[in-house]
Amino acid sequence: MRSKVQHLALTTIALAASAAASAQTTAAPSSTVTIYGVADAFVQYADGANRLTRVQSGGLAGSRLGFRGNEDLGGGLRAIFTLEHGINLDDGTNGQGAFWGRQAFVGLSDSSIGSVTLGRQYGSLYPLTSDFSEFANGVYGPSTAVIGGFGGYEPVRGSANSATANGGPSRVNNSVKAESASFGGVKVGALWGLGEAAGSTTGTRVADAWVRYTGGPLDAMLSFVDDKIDASGFSVRTISGAAAYSFGAARVTGGYLSVDDRSTTDADGQGYWVGADYRFGQHQVKAQWVENKAENVNTGKTQALGVGYQFDFSRRTALYTSLTRFKNEGTAGYANRWATTLPASLTSADERNITELALGIRHSF
Repeated sequence: MRSKVQHLALTTIALAASAAASAQTTAAPSSTVTIYGVADAFVQYADGANRLTRVQSGGLAGSRLGFRGNEDLGGGLRAIFTLEHGINLDDGTNGQGAFWGRQAFVGLSDSSIGSVTLGRQYGSLYPLTSDFSEFANGVYGPSTAVIGGFGGYEPVRGSANSATANGGPSRVNNSVKAESASFGGVKVGALWGLGEAAGSTTGTRVADAWVRYTGGPLDAMLSFVDDKIDASGFSVRTISGAAAYSFGAARVTGGYLSVDDRSTTDADGQGYWVGADYRFGQHQVKAQWVENKAENVNTGKTQALGVGYQFDFSRRTALYTSLTRFKNEGTAGYANRWATTLPASLTSADERNITELALGIRHSF
């Protein structure tokens, strides 16, 4: 009897071990969640009609706290999500006017096909004006955020009179976004921002399409955005292109952005930029020129020329500085501009130009 019991026990243990081994080989798909962030602040000194000194947030990169995750669903398919909270480091308030104002989306991704995501997410204008600009699209220096203000429309900074208001069209609320995997270096994508406005669910939407090629020393992107700015159905259309080319440790960059206001305001405009950078060891030097030109209702232009220097203590921590001259040639109805909201007293009718000096630190984690 004992031998039978022992045999049964041994058989049970063997079956359990076999089942455990089988479970390990067919384990549930893996999942990961990453917590990350950027703390970036700089001292900004500006000299125009009056002088201004203050601490600002987000020079090299916007300050943020983020959560990014994915789950392996098998067969190359993954569930993905990103929740990203913008922070104004100078005063601790929310960036972008919303708690998850930078990004908030969920979707599916396949490495051989591409991805589909839903939520508040970047449109094509965000990477086009950031990745191909020496000063990105931030709030200091001759950045691409200088471009805009045509009848109040802000394609780079995010426009209050965009269909998506807070952040649009660079960040688009209520959006469905599809982007292909890379095929020979080429990615194509499209985004549809549903209006979801009371009484006009289609009259306040954003349509966005782009193509990007990345291969060897060349990186280039083309974009088309149609932004129905209000329930009347009038739209603002933006066509833009940018490219970067690397020569070893050096790189040249440039781009063009054209805004066609198809509403009764007809406040068109264009922006251009060209720059270069060079990296040696822990050091990087860079320079960029930007022009913003308003037409029709508003006429005038802003030109910005700046140089910058960055010292990398490590992959995560860097010191940076820049010196920029903003030249404003305003005429009928044109507002003086620089890379962020312009304090009323910084320029005047007699002194429109601004000289800006910035010194900051960025730490990422």
